Amino acid sequence: MKKLWTIFTVCLLLMLIFAPAAFADGDTPAEAAKIDTGDTAFVLISAALVMIMTPGLALFYGGMVRTKNALSTIMQSFFVIGLISVQWVLFGYSLAFGPDISSFIGGLDWVGLAGVGQEANADYAATIPHLAFMIFQAMFAVITVGLITGAFAERMKFGAFVVFALLWSTFVYDPVAHWVWGVGGWIRELGVLDFAGGTVVHIISGVSGLTIALMIGKRKGYGSEVMMPHHLPMTVIGASLLWFGWFGFNAGSALSANGLAANAFVVTHAAAAAATVSWVLTEWINHGKPTILGAASGCVAGLVAITPAAGFVSLIPAVIIGLVAGIICFLAVAVLKTRLGYDDSLDAFGVHGVGGTWGALATGLFASKAVNPAGADGLFYGNASQLTTQAIGVAASWAVAAIMTFLIIKLIGTFMEVRATSEQEVQGLDITEHGERGYAYQDFLTGSPIGFASSTGISAQETVAKKTTLA
Repeated sequence: MKKLWTIFTVCLLLMLIFAPAAFADGDTPAEAAKIDTGDTAFVLISAALVMIMTPGLALFYGGMVRTKNALSTIMQSFFVIGLISVQWVLFGYSLAFGPDISSFIGGLDWVGLAGVGQEANADYAATIPHLAFMIFQAMFAVITVGLITGAFAERMKFGAFVVFALLWSTFVYDPVAHWVWGVGGWIRELGVLDFAGGTVVHIISGVSGLTIALMIGKRKGYGSEVMMPHHLPMTVIGASLLWFGWFGFNAGSALSANGLAANAFVVTHAAAAAATVSWVLTEWINHGKPTILGAASGCVAGLVAITPAAGFVSLIPAVIIGLVAGIICFLAVAVLKTRLGYDDSLDAFGVHGVGGTWGALATGLFASKAVNPAGADGLFYGNASQLTTQAIGVAASWAVAAIMTFLIIKLIGTFMEVRATSEQEVQGLDITEHGERGYAYQDFLTGSPIGFASSTGISAQETVAKKTTLA
């Protein structure tokens, strides 16, 4: 009851704080540019595509864990849709895109979406409602938090995760989003190119995930027990939804139904396809067999790598970016992780951290003003300084993600348990954290769910022996 009263009190305080903003006027017609219905429809559909990526991620990750942790893994991704959406509309959007404060953070002018209405905001998108831009960006904030969970899957307590997600979104994602995309943000002003989130989404999620994995340690039995994915068809469905939704992720970032959006759409698909092929071929050469998990991982690696470059590169460079992404992300997962011995459960760092870093740097190699006059030429088009600029953006993203994540986990650890106990890990987080099972298996002899004591007192070992005898 104390916990319920605490939650109720916090909610009441939030209502009192944000009530004035809730009744504030949105953008006035005098501030608005002309709304284009085609652009508006395109961005809203793109926002819906990006939204479906997070449930897709839940399936992608959920299929790769063991049966006893399937629901807890899915829950983490699904729950952030609600948690981060609420944070975003209350104050996250204002921190990320609100009027600039010293090139570091957005102001609180748009808290509770005050001033964010049906008219356009010319600073970000002159032909769509401000609300459309806001909700499109909300879906990026949501999935970024979800991506991190792959690094510490099967061993983080849900309560600690919820607190972490809220703090990390506020003190890592929102500031970095402002730096890179917000008007006045210092990385944007420096000239770093990031069309749809190589630094903002993938680098900071991958590096943050690795930081947590190192801090809380390996899963019980890691390295000595077989930890196979329990449902690869689920993972492939999730990867397919990610590939599908990524068209909204990248093409939608043009914020208009135009040629640039078409370019982003095509190069996104080309890079994903190329990385699927290169990962599988590299795996085949190294391990002797091509796997469906490799194909699914490869497509995601290509999607990650092309994200920052999608609005700045043409088709052939996109294929090259994808081919390289498939190879280096496979090596990060199969070689680097093994040699260094860290437990990045579902390879969030190996795919998103490494792939995002390659994509951001590759943008500095292949960007062309012929594709996007608002961008810049890269090294291969005569502008070597762009690669240096991209490297600064990458280094800043790595640094803030690692340092802030370390501090946040340390802070949380002072007042609550972050990692599940050994006993909880053995039983599985589905039961110990949520009181649920993903699969209700029944013993055909006793009728009891497997894993529970039966009314006849027959143990699991005895049941197996009886089945063997009957067979």
